[in-house]
Amino acid sequence: MECVECVVVGAGVIGLAVARALAVRDREVLVLEACSAVGTQTSSRNSEVIHAGIYYAAGSLKARLCVRGRVLLYQYCLDRAISHRRCGKLIVATHPSQIPVLQSIREKAAMNGVLDLEPLNASQACALEPALHCVGALHSPSTGIVDSHGLMLALLGDLENSTGCLALNSPLDHVQCAQGAIVLVAEDGTKVRARCVINAAGLRAPSLAGRIAGLEACHVPTAYFAKGNYFSLAGKSPFSRLIYPVPEAAGLGVHLTFDLGGQARFGPDVEWVDSADDLDVDPRRGDCFYQEIRNYWPALPQGALVPAYAGIRPKIQGPHDEAVDFCIQGPRTHGVAGLVNLFGMESPGLTASLAIGEYVADLLTDEPRSA
Repeated sequence: MECVECVVVGAGVIGLAVARALAVRDREVLVLEACSAVGTQTSSRNSEVIHAGIYYAAGSLKARLCVRGRVLLYQYCLDRAISHRRCGKLIVATHPSQIPVLQSIREKAAMNGVLDLEPLNASQACALEPALHCVGALHSPSTGIVDSHGLMLALLGDLENSTGCLALNSPLDHVQCAQGAIVLVAEDGTKVRARCVINAAGLRAPSLAGRIAGLEACHVPTAYFAKGNYFSLAGKSPFSRLIYPVPEAAGLGVHLTFDLGGQARFGPDVEWVDSADDLDVDPRRGDCFYQEIRNYWPALPQGALVPAYAGIRPKIQGPHDEAVDFCIQGPRTHGVAGLVNLFGMESPGLTASLAIGEYVADLLTDEPRSA
C-alpha cells in the first residue's frame, strides 16, 4: 500500500491552493483528481472575479478569508506573472428604494475591513460609465478579474516544485479511518494510506464525506446545487468596470463581467437544479436576462445575448434557507484525526483560495508528520 503524508482530494483552485500551502511547509502531498485535468468544474465555470470582501457577515470565514485572500491573490499574480486586472466595479441601485441597501452594503464592508468603497450619486456614476442607468452606486476599486486557469497552473507548478504531485483520473470509492491512519480506496481498488486527508472535492465533497467510514453522519451536510447561467454579449461592451446590481437571494444578481480579452458576459442567475451535471444553458432564460440587465443598461440591443456556459454553486443550504458560511471542519469538530472537510466552498472561494490554503495548513499544524 502506498503511504503518503497528506492527500488532497480535488484539484480545483481551492484543492490546489491547499495542497500548495502544505507543500511549501515541506509536507509530502498527493492530490487526487477524478477528472482528466485540473479545475474542470466550479473553478472553470465562474466569473473569474477577484472580490473585495464586501457582502459577507462580519467575522465570518467568507469575510475574513476573502479579504485576506484578495491581498494574497493580487500579490501572487504579480509574483507569478498571472494575468489579472484591478478594474474595479460599480454596485448600482436602479430604484430609490435600493439606496438604503447600498448604505447597508457599505457598512457591512467596513466591518470586514473594506474601507475603500466610494458612494456615488447618479451623475457621478454615469460620469464613470456613460451607458449606465442608476440612481446611486458604490465604487469598489479593489475588485478585479483574474485568469483562473493561469492561477491554477501556477499553484500546480508550486506544488510540483515543492513536495507534491498530482494524480488525474483518480476517482475515490470510499475512505476508511481507523487506528490513527486514513486509507483511501480508489474505484479501481488502489489503496493509499495517509496521515492527513483534505476533502476539497467541491460539488461532491458532501458525497465523499458520506463515504468516509469513521466520520459521523451528523457532520455531513446535504448538498444543494444552485446553477448559474451565463450569456455572452455579441459586440463590444460600453463598460470599463464590472457592473453589479444590488444582491439578490442566493446570488449577486445578473451582473456584467468581462474576461481579460474584453469579452463581456452577463450572469450568473440562480436556478436550483437536482444534479451537479446539469450544465446546459436554456436560451429561453435570456428573456429574463434582458429584463434585469436593462434596469441598469437600457440600451442593451435585442438579440445581443448569446448562451455561453453554466456553473454550479456548491451550496449546503436549500432555496429557502439563509446563506451560510464556508464550512471547514477539522479534527476538533468531528473527532477524526488528520481529516479536514471543506463544504459549501462557493463564491468567494476563488478570491479566498490562498487564504483557505493557509487556514487548512494551520489546522493541520499539530498533526503527525509521517505516514
